[in-house]
Amino acid sequence: MKRMMSRAAGHPWLEIIRRQLPLALLTILIVALAVPGAMLVAPALTGQRPNPEGTDSTAPAWQQVPRDLSLPQGISPLKDSAPVPWPDTLAAQLNATLKADGGGSFTGVVQDAATGQVLFDRGGSEGRVPASNMKLLTAAAALRAIGPDQRFSTKVVSGAEPGSVVLTGGGDVLLGAGESSQDAVMGHAGLATLARLTVKSLQENGVTGPVQVRLDDSLFTGPALNPTWSLDDVAAGETAPLFPLALNSARYDPAVTTGPRPQDAAMAAAEAFSAQLTAAAAAAGLSVTPGVERAKAPASGTVLAEVQSATLRQQVDLMLQTSDNYLAEVLGRLAAVASGQPGSNDGATATVYKQVQDLGIPADGLRVADVSGLSLGNQVSASQLAEIVRAITSGTEPGLRAAIGGFPVAGLTGTLGNRYTDASTERGAGLVRAKTGTLNSVIALSGYVVDADGRLLVFSFIGNGLDPGAAGNRTALDRTASALASCGCR
Repeated sequence: MKRMMSRAAGHPWLEIIRRQLPLALLTILIVALAVPGAMLVAPALTGQRPNPEGTDSTAPAWQQVPRDLSLPQGISPLKDSAPVPWPDTLAAQLNATLKADGGGSFTGVVQDAATGQVLFDRGGSEGRVPASNMKLLTAAAALRAIGPDQRFSTKVVSGAEPGSVVLTGGGDVLLGAGESSQDAVMGHAGLATLARLTVKSLQENGVTGPVQVRLDDSLFTGPALNPTWSLDDVAAGETAPLFPLALNSARYDPAVTTGPRPQDAAMAAAEAFSAQLTAAAAAAGLSVTPGVERAKAPASGTVLAEVQSATLRQQVDLMLQTSDNYLAEVLGRLAAVASGQPGSNDGATATVYKQVQDLGIPADGLRVADVSGLSLGNQVSASQLAEIVRAITSGTEPGLRAAIGGFPVAGLTGTLGNRYTDASTERGAGLVRAKTGTLNSVIALSGYVVDADGRLLVFSFIGNGLDPGAAGNRTALDRTASALASCGCR
């Protein structure tokens, strides 16, 4: 901000704007920096590229460090004529920053998004524990298998016994306890709305006796926990037993994203629905029998009420931005169901593996033990992750573009919101868009950036065997990605 002021002081009209419209200017600046990555790289992603023009050696305004942007200049389209970094020059910069703090090592790959040319490769084919970078594979698999605009329904169906209703989970684990909120992702579908619609249908059907609530959560099968997960991670709330319906992504409170989770999220949601139904029924002169039991909805049952989730693309955005393990695992199981596989751990991992293969990405050494990245049994190479990012940003399947907005933006959003704030990394603030990944001795960062010359680059850096808690490892990743953002490596 001080640099902005000093620059404004040299130009009277800028000083006037700075004094009169500080809040408006700040708002415009934030919006300009937070424009979804899809807008930033849209011409490269859609294939609608401008005619080649001469290369401008001056970095465009949108590529500058955020605090140096005195006035928004808009987004310049990518050019075919933008130079590709020289690999040797790029390697010299990245090798200087990509160093482990203590034990362990980093592998990494950088590619030109348009051509696939590998510009930097340090052990890129080596299988590594990817931590939450695994969610990039899951996002791509779910979008391919399900479709970005698909929604998941939570229904109330008439039960086999007179007066009984069956709450049936269809994969929405972002249910809210109150009324549906159409502008939200978490809580897009609300149990209070579902209860109110249910009572209306019961009245229309002439139901007068006590109503008994049942729960059908049979969409998912097999163990509710992945056997490769640490029970300590489960106890700490990193994830929870998986069900096809839950409140707040299996959290007690949507605003509290740490600590223990419900161990039977489906029953917790059913009991919350029963409470909402009781209140709505009382106002209509009906009663609800206390208690909820599990029972499969009859095939001949009538749908009494239904609420639908946010779209898959919105859920993928949330999953990537917040690195939600529970949501990732649920989306993996839903992808399996959509592919004709069981909605189980094995179904999810098999589906993600196959979807990666079907994208044409070599699966040599790929091991999928879970689909959220909590498992130490996962093995993914930096090359495979970079190719996934390239498929999302620049591949031939438009449906994968739905994941672009989910990449956290350095210094602004999601799991990168509080990073890229010091002098060694600020060059990447507002520019680097990447998925984070952290386990005890693992750290990873995979994403994309438009460099100072206007070239779209994709990258993946993975550290394994690191000293737990060594702060320099995160800094090494952020400095390396920042070097890419500011690169005019020719």
